[in-house]
Amino acid sequence: MSNTPWDTEFKAVYNRGAAAWKSGRRSAASMFSDEDTRFLASIGCSTQELFDFVDDFLVYGEPDYETARAVQAIRRDYFTTVLGGKSTGRIASMEDLPSKGASVEGIPWLPRVIEKARLKLRGEMPPDLMYGCGGDRAFFSKVRMTLPQFLELVRDAGTDNRKIINAVVLSSKGQR
Repeated sequence: MSNTPWDTEFKAVYNRGAAAWKSGRRSAASMFSDEDTRFLASIGCSTQELFDFVDDFLVYGEPDYETARAVQAIRRDYFTTVLGGKSTGRIASMEDLPSKGASVEGIPWLPRVIEKARLKLRGEMPPDLMYGCGGDRAFFSKVRMTLPQFLELVRDAGTDNRKIINAVVLSSKGQR
């Protein structure tokens, strides 16, 4: 690792991951070097999380690198300031999440994506779960928000679900 700004190194790791994916190394375990893995851990990112962003972009065309960087910037800030640069040591179970069909105030997916955002902030995502998956992207499109905007909202709201729900309702109506 070097003294380059974290996001410069993050882009280089992302680009190496994309090159690896294009060459056929299409798993989190095979895509990144040990050095890349250590760097990602130092900014609160797992290889699985970056693999998911690279893989979805190369398969579906979204989310783009800038979105991945913005999400990681929020996670990195939380990791360093709230968690003191230390992992919680916990990984959530898929069974801990609200179902895909769960809704609140008539908004499907919202309970699930709130929990996913909290897990993302704390670095507790199960390997089979992606913050920013196709379901999340469809949800955010409907409510007129971006992955980074929602992650910031959840970070700033803490445990106040009402604040999150109100902001999503307003955003979905084109009001912010």
